[in-house]
Amino acid sequence: MSPFLRHIRACNTAVLPGGRLPFCVSGMTVGYVTPAFADVLAGFPAITRDVAGVTLHEPAALPAIARAVAARGFGRDRGEAFDVRAKPGGPVLTTIDRGALPVFGVMAEGIHANGLVRRTDGLHLWVAKRAANKLLDPGKLDHIVAGGTPAGMTPFETWVKEAAEEASVPAELAATARFTGTVTYAMERPEGLRRDVLHCYDIELPESFTPIPADGEVEGFALWPIARVLAAVRDTDAFKFNVNLVLIDLFLREGLIAGAEAVELRAALAGG
Repeated sequence: MSPFLRHIRACNTAVLPGGRLPFCVSGMTVGYVTPAFADVLAGFPAITRDVAGVTLHEPAALPAIARAVAARGFGRDRGEAFDVRAKPGGPVLTTIDRGALPVFGVMAEGIHANGLVRRTDGLHLWVAKRAANKLLDPGKLDHIVAGGTPAGMTPFETWVKEAAEEASVPAELAATARFTGTVTYAMERPEGLRRDVLHCYDIELPESFTPIPADGEVEGFALWPIARVLAAVRDTDAFKFNVNLVLIDLFLREGLIAGAEAVELRAALAGG
């Protein structure tokens, strides 16, 4: 088994629906909730709970319901609205606070970017270290830019915004990034069910550019030779869990993993 495969498997631990019930809005399944949480939701007039699942009859009521259950210890209220869709690119049915996504099992979309520098001595990657006060995976290594897609924004708009906020990348430079595909997974986490769609980008950065933390989410940046990045992903858990998947995709596209191992990893990523 490829040593990289453990990262892909670690991000695909959820079986759906498994022991969860479908959470439906406007006739479409948008999430999955535990039976215990379904019982809590059944107390809201806008929601019906039966053996088939949980149905929200008033989509506009979801933000208030999410705040109410967060006050009772189910999820969090982070003050960040995310769009609710049944599938990527589908119509927006309502919105929900980012902190409520896992407890409702609602799909979240976000962006990850590989900050690449092609030098005479080979390919390098900008590596970020997450701030020690981050709620999720503090101190772990990360991409130059990564973040969730807020309500009303496209992934590329999110990339440009986050690039300025997290790494001081000028908008005109950020606009040169290239979309490389999506990475998806369904993962059991302490906070609940994560169903993530990561829109991935490569940006070729000049040697003269140095990213600068701007919003406090990153402690600093370091420029690593790609061989060091590959070894860290292969041999350690130093990177944030989902960053590993995007980096494995990069290694495959750059031809750094080949042969039967590459076939195995591409199949695993596609099945995520």
